[in-house]
Amino acid sequence: MEVNNKYIRFDWAVKRMLRDKANFAVLEGLITVLTGEKVTIMELLESEGNQEHASDKFNRVDIKAKNSKDEIIIVEVQLTRQLYFLHRMLYGVSKAITEHIEIGQMYDKVKKVYSINILYFDLGKGNDYLYHGKTVFTGVHTHDLLEVNTREADELRMRVPHDIFPEYYIIRVNEFNSVATTPIEEWLDYLKNNRIKDNTSTPGLKEARKKLLYMTMSDKERKAYEAHMDDIMVQNDVLDTAKMEGRAEGRAEGLAEGRAEGRAEGLAEGRAEGELSKAMAIARNLKSMGIGVADIIKATGLTVDEVAKL
Repeated sequence: MEVNNKYIRFDWAVKRMLRDKANFAVLEGLITVLTGEKVTIMELLESEGNQEHASDKFNRVDIKAKNSKDEIIIVEVQLTRQLYFLHRMLYGVSKAITEHIEIGQMYDKVKKVYSINILYFDLGKGNDYLYHGKTVFTGVHTHDLLEVNTREADELRMRVPHDIFPEYYIIRVNEFNSVATTPIEEWLDYLKNNRIKDNTSTPGLKEARKKLLYMTMSDKERKAYEAHMDDIMVQNDVLDTAKMEGRAEGRAEGLAEGRAEGRAEGLAEGRAEGELSKAMAIARNLKSMGIGVADIIKATGLTVDEVAKL
């Protein structure tokens, strides 16, 4: 397969290369650009919590790190659509919080968590490519922001809730269609198009130009990477086909009903069947490549039973 891009895709790098301490600066740069604060990653944390019961869910994320402020940063790259992704984001953050406080510790040991989600699928409505959410408490009548008492270094101070509560960043890669002029736009240009300006001074991308060059990969790494790119092309083709079939079926059923209600139901059913069809097709493809059941479930959102029946 011919690779036209000079730089390695971020979804590949985050799973294989950015876990190396020597490459932390790339990820630090992205977080710095997002948060507006200089971030230093101290260590990578175990990204899969222990299960107390067989029915417990794992907290699987691509990278979980701790910064110099002892805060937790979760980074997840998602290539395929997942209907309950917001629920998954909330679960991942909640799991990270509870995993890093022990029984008997005071609640001041609760860690602040940043959840960074890089999505290559359509999450829903919204025109922006970057969304940021944090918790604030606003007076219903006065519209002022609540501040709370907290004790730090034996002093009573005032803090706002978003200093403590998790923050979420959703990067919708496919929605970026601008010329890259700002640091965050340069990052989006790399995430979507694998392009980095030769003269970039954007945090993280300066390091990426040196660390993520395609031509510096070994033959073994290059072959694995090319196979990954092929899989993405096949996966996207399956998704596009399933979407078109789902929409066509939905329109046909809706038109046959001849009523607005029937049309809406037909479209909904068509889309739902299309979503399931594409998920099953992707799962079959992944299974044929020897991918484990857990990773197939993560990529497609199917249940264990549905994957077992393939």
